[in-house]
Amino acid sequence: IFFLVGPQSTLATLYTYPENWRAFKAQIAAQYSGARLKVASSSPAFTFGQTNRTPAFLNNFPLGKVPAYQGDDGFCLFESNAIAHYLSNDALRGATPQAAAQVLQWVSFADSEIIPPASAWVFPTLGIMQFNKQATEQAKEDVKRVLAVLNQHLNTRTFLVGERVSLADITVACSMLWLYKQVLEPSFRQSYPNATRWFTTCVNQPQFKAVLGEVKLCEKMAQFDAKKFADMQPKKETPPKKEKGGKEAAKPQEKKEKKKEEKKPAPEEEMDDCDAALAAEPKAKDPFAHLPKSSFVMDEFKRKYSNEDTMTVAIPHFWEHFDHEGYSIWYGQYKFPEELTLTFKSCNLITGMFQRLDKLRKNAFASVILFGTNNDSSISGIWIFRGQDLAFTLSQDWQIDYESYDWRKLDSKSEECKTMVKEYFAWEGDFKHVGKAFNQGKIFK
Repeated sequence: IFFLVGPQSTLATLYTYPENWRAFKAQIAAQYSGARLKVASSSPAFTFGQTNRTPAFLNNFPLGKVPAYQGDDGFCLFESNAIAHYLSNDALRGATPQAAAQVLQWVSFADSEIIPPASAWVFPTLGIMQFNKQATEQAKEDVKRVLAVLNQHLNTRTFLVGERVSLADITVACSMLWLYKQVLEPSFRQSYPNATRWFTTCVNQPQFKAVLGEVKLCEKMAQFDAKKFADMQPKKETPPKKEKGGKEAAKPQEKKEKKKEEKKPAPEEEMDDCDAALAAEPKAKDPFAHLPKSSFVMDEFKRKYSNEDTMTVAIPHFWEHFDHEGYSIWYGQYKFPEELTLTFKSCNLITGMFQRLDKLRKNAFASVILFGTNNDSSISGIWIFRGQDLAFTLSQDWQIDYESYDWRKLDSKSEECKTMVKEYFAWEGDFKHVGKAFNQGKIFK
């Protein structure tokens, strides 16, 4: 007989919705540590989109996102990595400082290197996001790079850190769950046998199986399903083509079905940023709907920027077509450079912000640069927004990170603005306002 201490000593509640891979991390960690965890994922205990909008829930979890953890003693946590860490034991977290740092390394790797391309590739196959060929092809290349790193690391190892399962394995495996279930068909994964061997070893551990059930690897790469996407976006449906043959009378029924659909997308939301994807659109109002149509076609510029020379094609195209009334240009500088330590962590700040702004991509473009070196760096960038206002203020979903930056609206016709646009878009120049050398940049598009 033994007594559990810490988070294991009370019956805690994990609020989530069914099949939320982020919640799986915490649930699997609890299976290993013995933490007593009650999962509230369905009515009446928890209804996503309703319970997490109540004042009582928001008082404990201000963002209204899940998974969210509440201990029997009232202790609350949001953010899945923090919850999984809290529910782990020392063996999972890393028993030595070195092992603990390695675990943190792989947890960060999952967030910054796996989740963005996995989302871009898998979301369209689940009907959550519109298909974009260029984004999907880029995501495939990024996933190959991730698998190559894992495959090499696991060449002489069974697990990512040490000789047994750790929080590193739990986090990375859960991050890759829908890749392996949806798109990593046999021909794609054959070049990465060590990574696949490790993944199947993990998901077949009893503690994983207790949460995930039987995980079947993808046999055929899933593709974008236009009908599924239309079903997930009911307000954007265009049924007349099918409805012409005398189905006008069915409209009242159609409205009822739409209402049902709007309430029920949660089971489809099975991957990264599911909360945002689920809660945001078919019901949400477009924050830019009040603005007049602009002559500047952002997607056309983004194609030029992605596929052609920046200095000779993309930047001239930008200025030739830029709508000075319909769009604005902003300079953003990170307020707390003294807190920036290792450059890879600083880059994760930028990546994390980009991920949380996914719904803003259609109406924005940015080039954000990390300058300097470890423990002596700064972050700043140029942002293009639809309209004349700072876009982050238009939606609560976009306000998580922007207050960590000082923002200055640039005169889009000034020489200062033209110089900064050129330097930030091209990632080269004097950057006289910075005083540090270019380290690396990231593009929001």
